[in-house]
Amino acid sequence: MSRFRGSMVAIVTPMQGGVSPDAAIDWDALARLVEFHIAEGTDAIVAVGTTGESATLDEAEHCEAIRRVVGMVNGRVPVIAGTGANATTEAIHLTECAKRAGADACLLVTPYYNKPTQEGLYLHYKAVAEAVDIPQILYNVPGRTACDMQPETIGRLSGLRNIIGVKEATGEVARVAKLRELCGPDFLLLSGDDATAREFMLAGGHGVISVTANVAPKAMHELCVAAMAGEAAAASRIDAPLAALHRDLFCESNPIPVKWGVHAMGLIGTGIRLPLTWLSKAGEPKVRAAMREAGIPLVI
Repeated sequence: MSRFRGSMVAIVTPMQGGVSPDAAIDWDALARLVEFHIAEGTDAIVAVGTTGESATLDEAEHCEAIRRVVGMVNGRVPVIAGTGANATTEAIHLTECAKRAGADACLLVTPYYNKPTQEGLYLHYKAVAEAVDIPQILYNVPGRTACDMQPETIGRLSGLRNIIGVKEATGEVARVAKLRELCGPDFLLLSGDDATAREFMLAGGHGVISVTANVAPKAMHELCVAAMAGEAAAASRIDAPLAALHRDLFCESNPIPVKWGVHAMGLIGTGIRLPLTWLSKAGEPKVRAAMREAGIPLVI
């Protein structure tokens, strides 16, 4: 578990072809992004999560993206594969793909849209954990899934083999203490909310799966080091210039703003898959200003 700590980038999936229902994945740009993150100190790479447009990739593309990222990283940092789905069988298939590809762990979002009960969530994750022998991290993001996995359910799941932690994206820092009480000292607690990640780690969390890290990887790594060491003042100093990024990278639906930001750094093209669109003219100045405040060099 100690490998899965610090700043873990929820990496974007570069694409070609502008706004399109079938924008092609740009594998060369993805390879450059992987090298960029390793050079900048990113502690782990999360492939094909929400920020990686998992919802618009078909299963074959999803598995291929995981396989390629694992190969590109080549063991230098852990690779966590996004393998969640709203159907249990699909989540099992994607998790099996990730295991075959050599991923170090999987990240499984709560089933979205169908709004399962807490018992349904327990049985869903239990089925995946029993079907595939790979470390698995639960992912609770009710703002996107309309489903809030309660701490008591996470506590039940924490006792199952293969389930090693949770990405908690509610922004409720008070959940850290409750989860620690219910899940024990060894269960991995990761923030999924950049705006509250500093407080989450200072309260005992082990890191963040971050959107902001796509454009500010070094600063996010340094923030995690300070916060996990309990150095509140240092963590606050590092986090302050990032505050606008934490906010404005969500001025439109993720990953629209962050893809524009990575493009503005000259790292990827302008491809994105419908129903997502490119950042609006109204959103551009917000993201540009936030990136400048964080000291990020732009090429456009």
